[in-house]
Amino acid sequence: MSSVIPRNDRIPLAARSIAIAALFVATALAGPATTRAEDNSAATAPVMQASPPEAEQEAPVETVEQRITRLHEELMITADEEEKWADVTKAMKENAAAMERLIAERDSHAGAKMTAVEDLKAYEKFTQTHATALSNLISSFESLYNSMPEPQKAVADDVFDKFGKMGAPPHN
Repeated sequence: MSSVIPRNDRIPLAARSIAIAALFVATALAGPATTRAEDNSAATAPVMQASPPEAEQEAPVETVEQRITRLHEELMITADEEEKWADVTKAMKENAAAMERLIAERDSHAGAKMTAVEDLKAYEKFTQTHATALSNLISSFESLYNSMPEPQKAVADDVFDKFGKMGAPPHN
């Protein structure tokens, strides 16, 4: 496994964990849920900052179905792994649906002014849902990962490592 980067050259564990979690729930957090209105009138969102101007916004985030298809290919899921992969995709879809429900709830209150405490509680709700979603995903993905042969695990490690480095803040 000479292609695997030594641990000390990787991004910090906490940043990598957050990035990996984002891999699976970013779709549900795309668009209005990842930003907060400049006038502070929208309910809180996981990233508490103003939206960049239209010209500066990134390309649309892939859908859950697109992400599932891409990961299936990148992870080289075999016919023997399809049953475990189905559990992973189920978790991904359920996680996205849970986040979408929160986003819809938040958007239904978009015109209401929130107090600082309400704002923090809304953020807490997103964070708790995100943590629960990550736990559900880990459970199903770990079963799949443990069933993979070592070369395929190395591919999975690289897929997650590359994603974790996209947009990761530079460290000194």
